Amino acid sequence: VQVVESGGGLVQPGGSLRLSCVVSGFSLDHYAISWFRQAPGKEREGVACINTRDTYTNYVDDVQGRFTISRDNTKNTVSLQMSSLKAEDTGVYFCNIDPRPITVDGKDYWGQGTQVTVSS
Repeated sequence: VQVVESGGGLVQPGGSLRLSCVVSGFSLDHYAISWFRQAPGKEREGVACINTRDTYTNYVDDVQGRFTISRDNTKNTVSLQMSSLKAEDTGVYFCNIDPRPITVDGKDYWGQGTQVTVSS
């Protein structure tokens, strides 16, 4: 099982980024998926979630209207389009199924995450 996030980088406030997550060795078809953010010195928190059929999405208040989560079950991928970025969006972004992470033979799988830094 591999979870690989990409697309992060350094961006100025007000800018945009598109994050991607590719999962191999585990089918995402039957699971809700979330993007999580771990800000410096803070716990990892979910910021966006999408259901199995791509018919329902949910966002935490501080990203509502700025972030859009999407999925492609044919490619086993999930994306996060981020716009109007703010300094408080800075952190490492991870994807995983929700509410529990991908678990195979008792082992939880997380990717390395992708760093997003919003700064002028």
